[in-house]
Formats: sequence, C-alpha cells, structure tokens
Amino acid sequence: MNRIDLEGRKAVVTGGARGIGRAICQRLTDSGARCAIWDRDEAAAVEAAGAIAGSEAIRVDVTDPRAVDSAVAATAELMGEIDILVNNAGIAGSSRKLWECEPEEWQEVLQIDLFGVFLCCRALLPGMITRGYGRVVNIASIAGKEGNPNASHYSAAKAGVIGLTKSLGKECAESGVIVNCVTPAVIETDILKQISDEHVDYMLSRIPMGRFGLTEEAASLVAWLSSGDCSFTTGGVFDLSGGRATY
Repeated sequence: MNRIDLEGRKAVVTGGARGIGRAICQRLTDSGARCAIWDRDEAAAVEAAGAIAGSEAIRVDVTDPRAVDSAVAATAELMGEIDILVNNAGIAGSSRKLWECEPEEWQEVLQIDLFGVFLCCRALLPGMITRGYGRVVNIASIAGKEGNPNASHYSAAKAGVIGLTKSLGKECAESGVIVNCVTPAVIETDILKQISDEHVDYMLSRIPMGRFGLTEEAASLVAWLSSGDCSFTTGGVFDLSGGRATY
C-alpha cells in the first residue's frame, strides 16, 4: 500500500460501518486521519470503530436534516472541525422494471443515495469554506453514467450525484474545497444481496476485466482524492470500472 499523507486530517465517512465505507475508513486512518463513521446501523458502526484505530462511531440517518445537524455537532465535540467528507451511504433498491417499482421504494433510494449527499454537503461545507480547505468525495456509480436496466431508481440517483458533484465543484472552485466523485462498476460488498442474481450477472458481464472490484481498490482512489495531492481537479468523475466505462 502506498501511504497517502492525511496526517492530522479529520474525516466523515457516511455508511462507514461496512463495505466500501469501512474500507475507506481503514485506508484514511492508515494514512493518518481520524475518521467519524456515520451510519444508521449503530451496532455495526460501533463494531467498526472498535476495529479501526482512530475512528469514532456516530449514528445518523442521512435523510433527516436534524439528524445530520446533530451528527455534525457530535463529531465536532469528539474530533474538532472536519476536513474530509466522503458521501458513501447508499442502497441499491430491488431489481425491477420502472413500472413495477412502488413510488415509496423509488423515493427511498433517491432520499438515501442523493438527498443524503445534499444534506451532508450542506451541513459540512460551510465550515470547510470558512477555513479555506476541504475535500469532498461522493461515491456515485457507473450506473449513473450508463443507466442499468431494472435499476432506474439507483441509476437516476447516481446520475444526480454526478451532476451535484460537477455543480458543487464549480461553486467551490475558488474556496480551497475540492469536490469529486467516483463511479465504480460493481464492488464486491453486501449491497449485492439486495439485487437479483440475474442483475449481478448482467453487471459482471459488462466488465472487461471479468471480475468485481475490491473495496480496497475503491478506498485507494478515495484516499488520493481526499488528500492535498489532489489540488487542481474538482468536479471530476473518476471511473473505477475494470474497463467498463466508455466515456
């Protein structure tokens, strides 16, 4: 592992209790940062924080503005001001045609995967701008660029994250705050349990490398995007797709 220098930095990782989020927390702390694990599963967050030195567990529902504001206050009390925000929390939703989805499910996916990103950025960005330094990394998806069949809610939400990233990167361009997103293809995590085997097979068939990505590979890219070395790239979209991405 190439060690990226995040010494003294403080990070928030949403959905940090498992999967990609947990791997990101581990990589950031290995690089010298302290990390707040924001997750709605309190038990899993506490377990992860116990296993990852330099991390703290905070229960938060990223779709609730008051809960996000409370999490900001609790994090500041434990760690001080936040330099890095990684918006990773998300759900896939079921594998169904658009007209087979219930409105409530569509709304839930967009609330967690897109509205939650807005709320966390809204809560933490003003402090970063005031201090003249910050890094925001949003975890989108290749589905947001290409649109996966039977995943219209997820594809739409992740496309929204890409658009949000580009807009926010421009808004913060002169502030010292850098905003980018990562668009993975399939990373091998528990989120695969939420979708059908047929949909998993479809996604794997689209990856020229013939395998799923690893959480550690995602964490490596996020660590660089969270660092001072990433200084002239903002509003960027970084593919992590094993060759699937075509633009």
